[in-house]
Amino acid sequence: MRRVPVSAALVCGTLLLVSSCGAGGTGAADDGRLPGAPTGVTATAGSATSVHVMWNAVSSDISSYELYRNATKVKEVPGSEHMADVTRLTPSTTYVFTVRARDTDGRLGPRSRGVQATTPAAGPVDRSAPSRPGAAQGRAVGSRAVQLSWAASTDDRGVASYDIHQGATKIHSVSGAQTTTVVTGLRPGTRYSFTVRARDAAGHVSSASRVVRLTTAPGTDDGRGTAPTGFRATTRRADGAYHIDLSWVPPEADGVITEYQVHLDGRPATSLVWGGTAPRDRATYSFYLGRETGVTHRVRIRARLPDGTWGGFSAERTVTTGAAARP
Repeated sequence: MRRVPVSAALVCGTLLLVSSCGAGGTGAADDGRLPGAPTGVTATAGSATSVHVMWNAVSSDISSYELYRNATKVKEVPGSEHMADVTRLTPSTTYVFTVRARDTDGRLGPRSRGVQATTPAAGPVDRSAPSRPGAAQGRAVGSRAVQLSWAASTDDRGVASYDIHQGATKIHSVSGAQTTTVVTGLRPGTRYSFTVRARDAAGHVSSASRVVRLTTAPGTDDGRGTAPTGFRATTRRADGAYHIDLSWVPPEADGVITEYQVHLDGRPATSLVWGGTAPRDRATYSFYLGRETGVTHRVRIRARLPDGTWGGFSAERTVTTGAAARP
């Protein structure tokens, strides 16, 4: 097995070793291991008394997730869900949230890293809801995702968050400063209806935006809408050997992208998982190629989306060890 040097990311080694990193790995039921700790955990205050928590799917054999506020378990949701609202909180208070996964054999995995969220102040008595979000629109992104956008609402105390509904079900919340989002994990060839509602710090909710009706592409596609963009690859020589340097822009998704898989010459070569704060702008990674000059390689990369599925592949790049970099 080829040795892969560690870069700025927390590297799991080859694809076969991803499960040992405890994030986004293969099923625990086959090898007796505990479920991994959920990655990509985020917490956003939805009002002065509520916080919306999201996390990435761990694997396909998870029966439920447990959500903790500080040391107290406050929610348990089915394994198919990766978000929850924590309510009845105190205004102007900072909380730490963690998540644990339980597999279908009843084994409870370790806690995720803790994330903080501070509820805003309640402020003076507020009896008015924000205005209705305007100009809601969207587009299908291949067969498994849609992108939604809307015009900002107004409120006499300020908008704390926006709630995204799929039909009658709330599926997500984003901060009051955000007016676009990407929803993944959808089914191919399926018609969906989405609406957006604004929420203020007092918990008042606006009326729903106009309905955005979208149909995902039929069948399967290459997932180009969920692929990393701006992908670049170059080789360099160091310490008598060649290395490949990669850089890319993470795909947009409702959550944090923490895991990537690199394919070299048409086969999985290595996977990496960010253990700390994953990059949201441009990501970089380097790994060892070998000592021989004049060897040509094809390389591309894809991301594991927050819903647990793999996104589309980036554009494929070709590099040759010892050759001058193309402008």
